[in-house]
Amino acid sequence: MQTIKIIAELLVILLSLPALYLFIVTIAAYLFRKEELATNRMFEIGVLIPAHNEEAGIAGTIESIHANDYPAESVKIFVIADNCDDNTAEVARNAGATVVERFNKDHRGKGQALDWFLKRHKELYNGLDVITIIDADVRADRNYLREISLSFSQPGVQALQAYNGVSNPEAGWRPALLDAAFNVFNHLRMAGPFQLSESCVLKGNGMAFDKFLIEETGWPCHSIVEDMEFSQLLLMNDISVHYNPDAIVRSEMVTSGANASSQRKRWESGRFNLVATMAFPLLRLFFSTGQIRYLVAFAELAVPPLTLLVLLFAAVSLLSLTLLHGVWNQIVAAWWAILLFYVVSGQIQRRAGLHTWRVLLAAPFYILWKIPLYLTMAIRKKSDAWVRTKREGETSESEK
Repeated sequence: MQTIKIIAELLVILLSLPALYLFIVTIAAYLFRKEELATNRMFEIGVLIPAHNEEAGIAGTIESIHANDYPAESVKIFVIADNCDDNTAEVARNAGATVVERFNKDHRGKGQALDWFLKRHKELYNGLDVITIIDADVRADRNYLREISLSFSQPGVQALQAYNGVSNPEAGWRPALLDAAFNVFNHLRMAGPFQLSESCVLKGNGMAFDKFLIEETGWPCHSIVEDMEFSQLLLMNDISVHYNPDAIVRSEMVTSGANASSQRKRWESGRFNLVATMAFPLLRLFFSTGQIRYLVAFAELAVPPLTLLVLLFAAVSLLSLTLLHGVWNQIVAAWWAILLFYVVSGQIQRRAGLHTWRVLLAAPFYILWKIPLYLTMAIRKKSDAWVRTKREGETSESEK
């Protein structure tokens, strides 16, 4: 019994580390302020859209760029129609984009498509100042390009992440919960780390880069989490990723369980792979250099996804209540207070709508839904292939 108590105490100490990090990063997010000291130079901007079978939504994405409050002559839109067997290329051309088509069944994926374009089609983006990469199913806010230009007008900015939000939070409980999650992960967990270390993590959608940087590097990362992988590569080359919460793109989230499960499995299995390969090298860099940015990057990778963290907290809380007492249970209670502060702060900072606040009560059901995802990720073969998630309007009745 004594051995079990010691194990329980060690687990409480171990899980207190991510709780402490979440508390620190939440406080830091409240202190974050957007960089806007310099005058907006109104750069020449290229909008790069990788697309795989997106004929249904690509025109709306392009139209949202055309509708931006930005000089039309300073914007060029490029679409990579990657391994498409629908009319994505034709629809994009008709909407006013420059389209390049790629067919390579052996090297499929968003990262591979971006790398191919950036290395093989430099003549198309020659003369631009900034390239922003957005998904083919998003809508860019009216001030998106103006905010991108403002950020790159600040001294030293070479890479930027915009805020990626949810366009349909009122479509159901899953989109509303994802809206709440995006408020935390795509804002608080961007603003807080940047405040602490002057860098944050790329999120794949709403990224922007100095043209000379992206022209030199291409897109060397080809995993399912190529954005996070590229973030670590930039970090190791002393290039910070900045964050602008007012540059906004919004994505539609699916409401069907089957489609949402497919989407989350790919994201989270890829993230776990990256943790296994990158977390400890970052920790070694922190100890060898003393630079806080490496410790923050390590923490961002090592802290489990919120659902998994809640499950771990719940299991160890039960163990603590059964075997421990006094200060140990006070520490455990502090975990839950920190989690509440963390999640609520994300909603406050992004000014979440009433629907999102209301649906937070369904969070326990969301956690139960995700438990099988972690089990299947542990036993199924992983794939880096670009698998397109069905959009809301394409969901069949049998899948609802």
